[in-house]
Amino acid sequence: MHTYIARRTAISALVAIAFAVVPFATQAQVMDEVPFITTPDNVTMEMLKTANVGPKDHVIDLGSGDGRIVITAARQFGASGLGVELVPDLVAKSRDNARRAGVAQKTEFRVQDIFDTDLSAGTVITMYLLPEVNLQLRPRLLRMAPGTRLVSHDWDMGDWQPDRTTRVDVPDKKVGLEKFSRVHLWMVPAPVDGLWCSGATRLHFQQKYQNYDARIEGGAAVAQSWAGRISGVDLPAPVGGPMRPSFTWRDGGLDVKTSTAGLASGTRFTRATGNACPA
Repeated sequence: MHTYIARRTAISALVAIAFAVVPFATQAQVMDEVPFITTPDNVTMEMLKTANVGPKDHVIDLGSGDGRIVITAARQFGASGLGVELVPDLVAKSRDNARRAGVAQKTEFRVQDIFDTDLSAGTVITMYLLPEVNLQLRPRLLRMAPGTRLVSHDWDMGDWQPDRTTRVDVPDKKVGLEKFSRVHLWMVPAPVDGLWCSGATRLHFQQKYQNYDARIEGGAAVAQSWAGRISGVDLPAPVGGPMRPSFTWRDGGLDVKTSTAGLASGTRFTRATGNACPA
């Protein structure tokens, strides 16, 4: 059985930065000097597996090179995908590779700047970009639908710590001195910062990325405070200690998952319109 082995490149990130700081007359020279950097085969597979890519996913690869990560996601995991790349020849090659792999109907490739790309349809975003580019993208990524999975090869997102990092041995790695790669996974956290209300019950959140401090009071709820961690749309109760409520973010509201602390399962909290809940 033929297997389409995938590698991906960071060339578009390097080109984007280079084009931003050099005049048009020297862009051709920059293009000649930018290296074609690929992700090793086992790292590519680890990225897709870490994101738990499946047939319902739409993978957007930022800096897609010759398209192999999108093609692999479609061919081996059943996903649809979009690759965006600044280099026209690589986009043409990607389209040809998709046709050869039999996944042209499930994939699309565009000559496009990653900062001009509509990411709203993506359920998985893959990246092998420079750290400065990741930080520029971070505000947009945080605004994506809660639960969207973001996977980066090697580079992080500054003080937004990943939900999980795996290390993959790469004996033949061409970039840097380390002979391994890191695969970082983030899940876009539900935006819960602020005051939430359910009748006379008040729920306060202070949120930084996927971490939060919570306080509940009023109504039938048992007054208490706790800290927790958001996993996409879920706010599970902390492990250990007294029973704490758990929540699911849905359609802009918070639903209690399990009956505890005086709250019935299914109790819905909505975001306060001001600084207080209705009397």
